[in-house]
Amino acid sequence: MSYQAYQKAQTSVETPSQVEYRLFVQVTNALIDVKDKPVTDPDTIAALDWNRRMWSVFSSDCGAKGNQLPDGLRAGVISLSIWVSKHSSLVMRGQESIDSLININKTIMEGLADQAKLQASAHPSNDPAAQAPKPVNATL
Repeated sequence: MSYQAYQKAQTSVETPSQVEYRLFVQVTNALIDVKDKPVTDPDTIAALDWNRRMWSVFSSDCGAKGNQLPDGLRAGVISLSIWVSKHSSLVMRGQESIDSLININKTIMEGLADQAKLQASAHPSNDPAAQAPKPVNATL
């Protein structure tokens, strides 16, 4: 690897919020792509499972010792994760719409983007890692 490539890799490092935002974009786009497909479609099942697993990981992280998020935020993420799991089961049974899952994810993405903007304004720099995350897919 050349020195210039190494420098470029160093400046393209994402913050944890940017990584979370990018994951939310990918998972939410998968949900949007299947929202008009039957709940029995393998792509729908995969998208719902991916969303549920993502939320489960966030919940586990919030419950882990040493997590530095405020207690109220941690509790909120855990509660949302439980709701997402229950709602996903209802969607799979055809009793609810996938739209609510998409909307929850979009709301969280807006919060992550706002947080990144606040961090960037508090610590202005030319560091790409301090910039607000950008949507990965125009469907959002």
